[in-house]
Amino acid sequence: MVALAYFILSVYIITLTYITFYCLLEFHLLYHYKKHQFKNKQQVNTLMDAETTDFPFVTIQLPIYNEIYVVERLIDCVANFDYPKNRFEIHILDDSNDETVELVQKKVKEYQAKGFSIAQITRVQRTGYKAGALRDGTPQAKGEFIAIFDADFLPKKDFLKKTIPHFKDDRVGVVQTRWGHINEDYSLLTRLQALQLNVHFTVEQRGREAGNYLLQFNGTAGVWRKAAIESAGGWEADTLTEDLDLSIRAQLKGWRIVYLENIDSPAELPADMNGLKSQQFRWMKGGAETAKKMLPTVWHSNLNLGQKIHATGHLLASTIFLFVFIAGVFSVPLIFLIKFIPIDTTWFAYFLTGLFSIIIIHYVSNVESSIRSESYAKKLFKFIILFPVFLSLSMGLSLHNSIAVIQGYLGKTSPFVRTPKFNIQSLADSLSKKKYRTHRLSWTILVEGMLAIYFLLAVIMGLQVHNTDFILFHAMLFIGYGTIFLYSLRHLSVK
Repeated sequence: MVALAYFILSVYIITLTYITFYCLLEFHLLYHYKKHQFKNKQQVNTLMDAETTDFPFVTIQLPIYNEIYVVERLIDCVANFDYPKNRFEIHILDDSNDETVELVQKKVKEYQAKGFSIAQITRVQRTGYKAGALRDGTPQAKGEFIAIFDADFLPKKDFLKKTIPHFKDDRVGVVQTRWGHINEDYSLLTRLQALQLNVHFTVEQRGREAGNYLLQFNGTAGVWRKAAIESAGGWEADTLTEDLDLSIRAQLKGWRIVYLENIDSPAELPADMNGLKSQQFRWMKGGAETAKKMLPTVWHSNLNLGQKIHATGHLLASTIFLFVFIAGVFSVPLIFLIKFIPIDTTWFAYFLTGLFSIIIIHYVSNVESSIRSESYAKKLFKFIILFPVFLSLSMGLSLHNSIAVIQGYLGKTSPFVRTPKFNIQSLADSLSKKKYRTHRLSWTILVEGMLAIYFLLAVIMGLQVHNTDFILFHAMLFIGYGTIFLYSLRHLSVK
């Protein structure tokens, strides 16, 4: 029993150490973020004025696949750009195999009749999924710059006028804007997603830029210099996060990424749990695949040590869920085994530095930031209510995301499962009777239900043996897994 106790404790400590180190790396980005603000170097909107005559030619690429609910509004939106009609073209990279094809055809004819340069580009086979569509579409792009939008985005009409001027610096290869949230207030699920995404699009992206670390093109709502894509080797379909992959390769070639926190591009958050899971699976597995592919190159590059460490943390970000999962599972037997080890458990409190770091980062991103035009008191109240729930649900996703991470590192091939969007913008919109929703009860949903019971029993047993060291941790895991399980069942579509 003593040997088993030491083994389990060792695994638990290793996982907590990894999680804490990752959290402190994030806190270091917060340091750069706040330092940048303190020095009053906030970016100023750069907008082409009315007298501008130099409008670089831009190709707008819209990679889509079966998007009957949102594709028409997307095309309408980009066609409404406040940019000379003869200085941009729209390429709809349409891999659809449903009614979306006909909807796009009608829109293309409508705008061609209005004098727009717009084309529907289709492929016989959906080879390489989104990365393949972008790869095959790049040679057909006439533009010096390529703006990319996913189907659920609604960029503002001055998007090009606010992004293109930043390419006056010849070293700039990418300009990325912040994602806004069309339907943040639709449900608890969308509010919690916004809470996390706001961290990435404030502290992480801005902090990396301020610290001179590698940034990320987020796959949409940004503009590429075509020459940067080509010099970095082009789009590659060997990972599910082709955007992160190309971002790293381009920056290692010397190109800069400019991040515009003050320019938002509104988008639709997944409104059902299974859609969110498909998005998370793609991001987590793709992150692991890209880490496996690019980490050796990063460490053999000419980047300085700080840049290499932060790039490593960035590429290994998805792995945090694997360590959270292991920590949770291994913490339960410690309730009974810790008594066999002569150890003072109060020193576990040192690992709380990671938790405090994450709390502060989310506070800054969601309360201090000016992303939402609400009063400070209202934002603070919402944060106090939502953050514990967010933390629990993040823990509850750890099984699902761990499977994705393991598959990524093992090189298991899986399709690009897109996240369906349903034009859900307000409480008046409904998910019922929508196409694309999953109806399959996967084994992971059942295991999430069992894990909820596992951690509920851990809470009860902890009380019975008078070991309350893990009570809060296990209670949050119970809530997290239980909520994920119930949401997953509730959002299954009935055939």
